[in-house]
Amino acid sequence: MSQAGAIGAVIGFVLGLLEYRIVSGVVIAALRRTDRSTTQAERDDYERRIRWLKVALAVLMIGGTPVMGYVIGRTVFG
Repeated sequence: MSQAGAIGAVIGFVLGLLEYRIVSGVVIAALRRTDRSTTQAERDDYERRIRWLKVALAVLMIGGTPVMGYVIGRTVFG
């Protein structure tokens, strides 16, 4: 593992974490504002779907960005 790749991965992780916090906050707030659930069961289902969305965003952003950072660091800086 090259040092440039490791630095790129760390930078990618930090950027992915920051991106996740911003995007998930905006998206989840918008989803909660537009919730039209009328029963408790519908609200529970909506919240369950929001939790799955948060997991998917975390995997893609926090998991994917370090990989891109590693590849970019390794390619550009050796």
